[in-house]
Amino acid sequence: MPSSHSAIVMVLTTMIGKEYGITSPIFAMALIFSAVVMYDAAGVRRAAGKQAKLLNKIVSTPGLTNIQMQEKLVEVLGHTPIQVIVGATIGIIVGIIA
Repeated sequence: MPSSHSAIVMVLTTMIGKEYGITSPIFAMALIFSAVVMYDAAGVRRAAGKQAKLLNKIVSTPGLTNIQMQEKLVEVLGHTPIQVIVGATIGIIVGIIA
């Protein structure tokens, strides 16, 4: 599924660009905000998901640890770069149409 976070921030950024112009300070702030959200979706959150998968595997290995977990860590947190790009593209298209 495309990244809904990327789509939402890019709709916001595109509509601000249409309303205030792409040279306005508020557009620059929206663009930076969008970049941070998309970086987080594809980078930080994805890395946390990979770490959760590894920790779940370590904890469930018999005899390796004495840790008892009540529930597994969430492994699917982030998006692939393609999902982020598709979400951003959808956001830009919707922002232009709206």
